[in-house]
Amino acid sequence: MGRVSFLLMAAKTTGRYTLGIDVGGTKILAGLFDQSLKLKAKWKIKTKADRGGDVVMDRIVRAARELVEDQGLRMTDIRAIGLGVPGVVIKGRVFNAYNLHWDEVAIQSILRRRLRVPVFVDNDCNLFTLGIHRVELKGKPQNMVGAFLGTGFGGGVILNGELFRGHNYAAGEFGQMTIDKNGLKTAHSFRGSLESLASRTGIVRHLRKAVLEGEKTMLQDELGPHLTGVRSRHLRMALAERDPLVKRIVKEAAEDTGIGVAAIISAFGPEYVMLNGGVIEALHKVMLPIICKTATAHVLPGTMEGIKILPSTLGDDGGIHGAAIFAKESLAARPRR
Repeated sequence: MGRVSFLLMAAKTTGRYTLGIDVGGTKILAGLFDQSLKLKAKWKIKTKADRGGDVVMDRIVRAARELVEDQGLRMTDIRAIGLGVPGVVIKGRVFNAYNLHWDEVAIQSILRRRLRVPVFVDNDCNLFTLGIHRVELKGKPQNMVGAFLGTGFGGGVILNGELFRGHNYAAGEFGQMTIDKNGLKTAHSFRGSLESLASRTGIVRHLRKAVLEGEKTMLQDELGPHLTGVRSRHLRMALAERDPLVKRIVKEAAEDTGIGVAAIISAFGPEYVMLNGGVIEALHKVMLPIICKTATAHVLPGTMEGIKILPSTLGDDGGIHGAAIFAKESLAARPRR
């Protein structure tokens, strides 16, 4: 780094605030945090990933700038930015973020150049897990996992009190675990994977298949015969109305999740399994008892003793909290020159 560039970067690290940004397939959520990492304000915009990867990058920049400007601040007031994105993140580059149309993108250097603030990037579920561990659980568990049921199925791992990424930086990809070797092969996950079965995408796929085979659901009246645009809130509404088809398919998804949770417990023996994501937020009252019962039935006797399986209370804020914590700690750990 040249002297002028280094002095510019040094000047940018004197701000009082940190931004935490969580990028999903449908929305980008940005949070402004003070020096004590207290959340002061939020800003949310649509990702618009269907318009391509360059548009997503522009939207991230826009979310950061609009939040800062809305609070009467400038980017020079921002000390660092933490960013959570789907995909595998290695040294500031994101790989295989298919829902954002990114194959290999040097996102960290691009955003540093455009925003002129130090930017630190990690997998979104890693940062969600970090946020839940530090904020919701006060950093107490030595070992915990996060499992996130949304459009896909992601996860994160805390071992010995620290975020564990694995040798290949892809630890915690629970959605890729095979639950049914004879199951459906989908575009972005393996045959019979947990993601293909228990994510919102998987649930909707099974609903549509059942409808094609002649079964009925009240959702057809609202969304049309092809069930266009099914969201988690629609599933919750159908369950409230005791829709038998939705009830059966959500139950199956909960059982598959329970089998996956059992495998996670057998592998890591965590003190907590914290569940989050849009599906859990909407359906946890129905799914959680089934998940717990199924997980208990698929581990060795006594293995569940003392282990808690709980829905996170942080909701969407878990990701931005984790991103802000990650940014502050990464900045502090950076070698001084």
